[in-house]
Amino acid sequence: MTIAEDVALPPDILSAEYLSDPYPLQRVLRDHYPVLYHEPTQSYLLSRFEDVAGAFRSPQFSSRNYEWQLEPLHGRTILQMEGTEHSRHRALLNPFFRGKGLEKFMPVIRENAMGLIQGVVASAGAELMDPIARSGRADIVQDFSTWFPINVMVDMLGLPKSDHDRFHRWYESIMASLNNLAGDPDVTAAAEVTRHELREYMMPIIHERRSGDGEDLLSRLCRAEVDGHQMSDEEIKAFVSLLLVAGGETTDKAVTSMVRNLMDNPDQLEAVRRDRSLVDNAIAETLRHSGPVHMIMRQTEEDVTLHGVTIPAGSTCIMMLAAANRDERQFADPDRFDIFREDLDVAKAFSGAANHVQFILGRHFCVGSLLAQTEMRIALNLVLDQMENLRYPDGFVPHEEGLYSRGIPELLVEFDPVPPA
Repeated sequence: MTIAEDVALPPDILSAEYLSDPYPLQRVLRDHYPVLYHEPTQSYLLSRFEDVAGAFRSPQFSSRNYEWQLEPLHGRTILQMEGTEHSRHRALLNPFFRGKGLEKFMPVIRENAMGLIQGVVASAGAELMDPIARSGRADIVQDFSTWFPINVMVDMLGLPKSDHDRFHRWYESIMASLNNLAGDPDVTAAAEVTRHELREYMMPIIHERRSGDGEDLLSRLCRAEVDGHQMSDEEIKAFVSLLLVAGGETTDKAVTSMVRNLMDNPDQLEAVRRDRSLVDNAIAETLRHSGPVHMIMRQTEEDVTLHGVTIPAGSTCIMMLAAANRDERQFADPDRFDIFREDLDVAKAFSGAANHVQFILGRHFCVGSLLAQTEMRIALNLVLDQMENLRYPDGFVPHEEGLYSRGIPELLVEFDPVPPA
């Protein structure tokens, strides 16, 4: 049955068809059901760009849903906060993720990216000693992207490098829990163990650094103060837990999708390889075209009417970021990946004035947007510098997985390693 024949029935975001390829069904939602009550999740789906962007900027929608969605896993974080409490915590965090505060951590980001990429290239060089091997091989996900942002976070926090593996395990446990739509009790139990382990690990360190003078992110957060207020030990621990997801999973998936998008468009890959000023174009267009976060929840603070549908106060709304970022009303030929598109403002793509919604808009605009841009920029430049003639192995076709967040679980590549200078 074609989409045209099936248009009388709204798409189900939990169906196998949607999970396999959500983009055609997102178009059906935008065109015919821009506001739709979804019974299985007891939520209203918003899929058009104007509605999603407007909701993020409107006081009619809040992030109170995180109190039941995220707080049991992380604790209370800036995502749950509104009003003065949110403004104060944002003022505490902003100095470390923008301007000179972010520049301070550039060596840490470069060192981690270089170490991982050089490991991949060295392994490829060893493979080429085998007379049967014709090129280097790697899985961009397992060999690089899934480790890179987690390692950066651990080092920025000033925690031992020997704990990279431990934090990666905690990261995978938290992500499994957030995506546990089937309610697997083993996944839930593992996440509870992670919550306790992370707390037992972090609290003594936070207490110790309260009185220290270190320049790592954790020490500086412990000393940070705005209008006489500091973050509590619990709030700092919760922020570290949140960083595992917000600072890890999103960048992990975005880096992988960016490499895949460029490989699928060889002319654009070569354009970026020749002209590195286009790197930010590739990042911005990846965030629009195949951003890692597909859905984010909000809650209505009062009755809201959109497209003839009244959403009652207190309702959960699913903001469909991926659908909004491919809205034909906002972008021309939106399913096409195009680093040269004129309707995406690259100069503003990493700011609160962005004309895509991957980083959210309004008062909850992503604090770590510039960190994500920096990590993606360094990652792509190193891939281009160290790996020539990128291509897929024969028979390999990358595929996406996921609902609320979506990415490529495996990205196998072959390449010609660039010898060290």
